[in-house]
Amino acid sequence: MKAIITGANRGIGFALATTLKAKGWEVLALCRKATPELKALGVSIEEGVDVTSENSLQKIADRHKDEKFDLLINNAGINHRMNLDAINYEAIHELFETNTLGPIKTTLAFLPLLNEGAKIAMISSIAGSIGDIKEGGRYGYRMSKAALNSFSKTLSIDLKEKNIPVIILHPGLVQTDMTEGSGDFTPAQAAENLLKRIEELTLEKTGSFLRATGEPLPF
Repeated sequence: MKAIITGANRGIGFALATTLKAKGWEVLALCRKATPELKALGVSIEEGVDVTSENSLQKIADRHKDEKFDLLINNAGINHRMNLDAINYEAIHELFETNTLGPIKTTLAFLPLLNEGAKIAMISSIAGSIGDIKEGGRYGYRMSKAALNSFSKTLSIDLKEKNIPVIILHPGLVQTDMTEGSGDFTPAQAAENLLKRIEELTLEKTGSFLRATGEPLPF
């Protein structure tokens, strides 16, 4: 079994690569810059990856055009904190480029490399759930993830005929650089939870938006 993971050099992405490797998967790790830990993992690595660049992604897809993959995990993402009194349009632009358009461009670049029956996982966030908003703030991040969720749900319908299910996952509050080390789960715990949900994914469940622990989330 072979998987592609974006943002695989640290945090949840690295934990996913580590866990899949331990389970016997072949992993293609995409990242901007590989860490020593990723290099020591013994997976295939593509550095210099810019998920906002169609050209960057297509070059990588072309290099692997003779391979077939069973799983694509769109994990790469960024966060900019902003409240109503400090809206930053440039930062919102960057959030949409990375968190929304990045997974779209990545999916379209690598879709021809996916086996029939392969799976696509979008690492999203509860922050993108409009039905769950209970507090203000986090404007750009919320919007970028809500847009990702909309794309992913629509994609799940279009890919049904290819027998490729799509799942949208909220990993929980994970102890990574993005959360400044605070959180309820270590990256390793989050990776195990996420992979359980991916393993359970069937075509009947395509388009589901779930917590990594399994509970459904409202869009």
